[in-house]
Amino acid sequence: MAQQLYPMASMVWFQCVFAAITLILLAGSLLGRMNIKAWMLFVPLWLTFSYTVGAFSLWGGGFLYHWGVIDYSGGYVIHLSSGIAGFTAAYWVGPRSLNDRERFPPNNVLLMLAGAGLLWLGWAGFNGGDPYAANTDSSMAVLNTNICAATSLLVWTCLDVIFFKKPSVIGAVQGMITGLVCITPAAGVVQGWAAIIMGILSGSVPWFTMMIVHKRSALLQNVDDTLGVFHTHAVAGSLGGFLTGLFAEPNLCSLFLPVTNSRGGVYGGVGGTQIGKQIAGALFIIGWNIVVTSIICNVIRIVTPLRMSEEDLKIGDDAVHGEEAYALWGDGEKYDITKHGSGFYNDDINLDYKASSGATQVV
Repeated sequence: MAQQLYPMASMVWFQCVFAAITLILLAGSLLGRMNIKAWMLFVPLWLTFSYTVGAFSLWGGGFLYHWGVIDYSGGYVIHLSSGIAGFTAAYWVGPRSLNDRERFPPNNVLLMLAGAGLLWLGWAGFNGGDPYAANTDSSMAVLNTNICAATSLLVWTCLDVIFFKKPSVIGAVQGMITGLVCITPAAGVVQGWAAIIMGILSGSVPWFTMMIVHKRSALLQNVDDTLGVFHTHAVAGSLGGFLTGLFAEPNLCSLFLPVTNSRGGVYGGVGGTQIGKQIAGALFIIGWNIVVTSIICNVIRIVTPLRMSEEDLKIGDDAVHGEEAYALWGDGEKYDITKHGSGFYNDDINLDYKASSGATQVV
């Protein structure tokens, strides 16, 4: 481990961002129906009693850290925990309204692409920053992050073409995300060839669970995981953790891990033990999040309903916040020029305007 040569405040903020990301991912499972008051209680409780325990156990000197479980940058701490906790919370909160579940088109594919690009860029930043130094580990982490994400994106797209006859932009982004998630626990401790294999698997295994298993599983069908966080983060995160135990390179491990002689299963020796450690670490994170998230949700619903009322769900944002996310002028109402006037127009501009409701032309 590199000697700390930066202020503790930098570490506090760096870890704060990881915690915030985890909750944002978790929220993807609950979109479209959770009571905002319940969410405001859920956030501090879950961060304190669930996330913090996992983060300390694997990163902060806890028992999994000293035992030698490898989670380079949050495959377990962030992604597995958010996927499992999100799925568990979705079970307790209940589903969205039937109309929302039957028809849930993307809001804006172009903005999604812009966000995906920023996400990929930022991912290289926090994976590369986890050794807290500019060294071999950090360089390998950035390279492997891009290799795995690109490979996974291509594999997911190819599967869409093979089985659905069309490449999907949304599918490509899903493949990118699963690749980023899968490489996260291994980013700085595997070689490039291993990142390619991980990309192939991260583009295919979560695709299979999302497109095939999900449709055949009664449990997955009954729990309304809005954005499929279980598949893209829990499945991909646990897959990445297992593959880390398989491919972790001894020399890179020695630069990053506190346990000497750590290595992946393909390198022989005690490598088989590492696979067992990775499985045990995943089981701890899964079990802890199921239990603690369930307790938190049941405590909160004593105080306030977890789910919005059906009436509020029909109204949407205006019922929750008193404002519309997309207030497009003219939707559902007529513009009365005698009431509102035309002062908002620039006097120097001749503006031809014809309202969709049939308002008089203004010049």
